[in-house]
Amino acid sequence: MFLPKYPDSPTPPPAHTHTPTEPPPVRRSLPSVSIDQQTIVALVVGGVVLTALLAAVAVTAISVAVAAVVLRSMLRDQHRR
Repeated sequence: MFLPKYPDSPTPPPAHTHTPTEPPPVRRSLPSVSIDQQTIVALVVGGVVLTALLAAVAVTAISVAVAAVVLRSMLRDQHRR
């Protein structure tokens, strides 16, 4: 039996050519921070002071609000007479 003869064709070039890319940049790590006992003490003292100031402001606000209610009540009673 006779087989048809096909012309020799070279393989076609690939559609996607792989071009080597640059390696990703090396990420620099953050510098290490040394935490010693003095730093912890300073943070705790600062937190206590700020908490005390916040409590003082809250107590003052409540006192002013109570005084305003009492004064308003007293003035309303005086206007009714």
